[in-house]
Amino acid sequence: MYCVQCGVRLEEGVARCPLCNRQVILSETPISNKPQSYSDRFPQECRHARLTFLGFLTTLMAVAGFVSFIVCLKTQGHAAWSGYVMLGLALAWIIFVLPGFFKKSNPLVFIALDTLAVGGYLLYINASLGHHWFLSFAFPVTLLVGGLLLVAVCLYRNIKGGRLYITGGLLIALGNLLMLIEFFQHLTFQTSMFVWSLYAVSALSLMGLFFIIAAMIPPLKSYMERKYFM
Repeated sequence: MYCVQCGVRLEEGVARCPLCNRQVILSETPISNKPQSYSDRFPQECRHARLTFLGFLTTLMAVAGFVSFIVCLKTQGHAAWSGYVMLGLALAWIIFVLPGFFKKSNPLVFIALDTLAVGGYLLYINASLGHHWFLSFAFPVTLLVGGLLLVAVCLYRNIKGGRLYITGGLLIALGNLLMLIEFFQHLTFQTSMFVWSLYAVSALSLMGLFFIIAAMIPPLKSYMERKYFM
């Protein structure tokens, strides 16, 4: 306890300050030593409003899909182009809306789910058009992209140190993935090889090597970690 006028420390039970003779006025409310919680002046985040908005988006997308299906039936006599619309809306809902219903969601689960959803949508397009590019192109590319995303998220979530090494390795892996995509494109559509992937591999590999070398130089490592919040 301190004097409000001169700031000297007072003993318990004194009526006046011994230095400036100011009267000590004690509060009638007992002082609690418990840590104070955050102020309740501002309300907490309203989860109900977020769920209402997500429900509205879900309803809007469902209505849009149903309307496209009815219009397609009246104009084409069967579900022709409406299948792309409905499944595209379902894919968008899975990727953008579904994670919002879960307050603490595991991104690894949703990345795997999104990969399956994208693969299913591409399979439907391939089957409806009567083409044969899914197994030789879309399927491996979707799995490779989804696998790289899973590895990246898993590494960044579980490994606290060495972020520069991880970033450099992922950039090099991304470059090789782009070359594999062009390879599958070459096998499926008989296109020329090394038209664009060689430039991507070169650029991403140089960037990846830069991050790895930067991790070996302490001053540069410290600067890069501050610069990119690693």
